[in-house]
Amino acid sequence: MTDFVIRPVGWVESPLRDRAGAPRQGDEGAPDAWLRFTADMAPALRDLTAGTEVLLLTWLDRADRDTLAVHPRGDLSRPATGVFSTRSPDRPNPVGLHRVTVLAVDGTRVHVDGLEALDGTPIVDVKPILDPVADR
Repeated sequence: MTDFVIRPVGWVESPLRDRAGAPRQGDEGAPDAWLRFTADMAPALRDLTAGTEVLLLTWLDRADRDTLAVHPRGDLSRPATGVFSTRSPDRPNPVGLHRVTVLAVDGTRVHVDGLEALDGTPIVDVKPILDPVADR
């Protein structure tokens, strides 16, 4: 097996401090948050503007990487399900995927809506939501 290195391009600044109090998905009452990027990422941010929808990829650094099956949403009445069929943060490679809208850009800080990631979560990448009609 080949290992590879992913380096953070920034970190989440959020009022969410512990996993127990965080919503499971962004549309379940997640607060707005700031994304703080490293200074060398400034050129990568130059075309982000308020109103842009993006996919934010994070590294869920507090996840249990040994978990392979979970009861969805922690509900023990539901059958155990392989993590690749769930959105569980606990998984072998805990990459978080978050659809957010940019509210503002201030230098190397980006304000986004409804982000369920915890404060200090490393940011792996940002990708635009492509409009299938406009991008043909």
